[in-house]
Amino acid sequence: MHATRAFLERLGLPGGDLHALPTSAKRFPDGAQYRVEIPSVEGPRALAAALEEAEARRVLIHRVSQGSGIMLLTDAEIREMARLGAEARIEVSLFVGPRAAWETGAQVLSPAGRNLGARHRGMEQLVYAVEDVRRACALGIRGVLVADEGLLWVLDEMKRAGELPPELVIKVSVQMGAANPAAIRLQERLGAGTYNVPTDLSLAQLAAVRAAVALPLDLYVEVPDPFGGFVRHYESAEIVRVAAPVYLKY
Repeated sequence: MHATRAFLERLGLPGGDLHALPTSAKRFPDGAQYRVEIPSVEGPRALAAALEEAEARRVLIHRVSQGSGIMLLTDAEIREMARLGAEARIEVSLFVGPRAAWETGAQVLSPAGRNLGARHRGMEQLVYAVEDVRRACALGIRGVLVADEGLLWVLDEMKRAGELPPELVIKVSVQMGAANPAAIRLQERLGAGTYNVPTDLSLAQLAAVRAAVALPLDLYVEVPDPFGGFVRHYESAEIVRVAAPVYLKY
């Protein structure tokens, strides 16, 4: 395996998982090692409640994300989420829809086909997804959540062409499933602004990913049951040390 490891290193990848757990020297633009994200904030009422609770408990939130879809919110709701986010100086990231799980195809309903659920099926659905992003941006949103490599690339190309705001942050969902440094570097090259790694990556695996990419990583430290249900609170300090810059998701 020495030749394979050496070739991977020539590509700028680690030769294996980094069990020595090196400290990451990478940071957010303001110098921070970590930020806090609250996922599954599905609308303006939930966002207002999250902000109220954060203020009461003196917890600093940097980002909220939504898991259902832009298409399920009215214009007024999207504008209100943009307003609340701007006033609180936090990022608001909304999931792009419709996705394959909403469509008429049957494979996504099969046990082996469920991994297709968050992707966009066919060219028409890709068009619909782009229109969803255009609508959100027109209403003041500057962060979208995607789970399809094709959409990721198209949105990045649209930013470069001036069709979408250059400051739009494209966040990649945990449902994308890329789980190794090479795959996550590919997401970065396709235009990912921040990447949600699988919930069960070890510290050595996270360190290897961090060695290969510069973009912020997102990681659930309180994991929803469908993604494993793990609680990684006690690992938080080490996660931050080896994976910075990282969003810790509660």
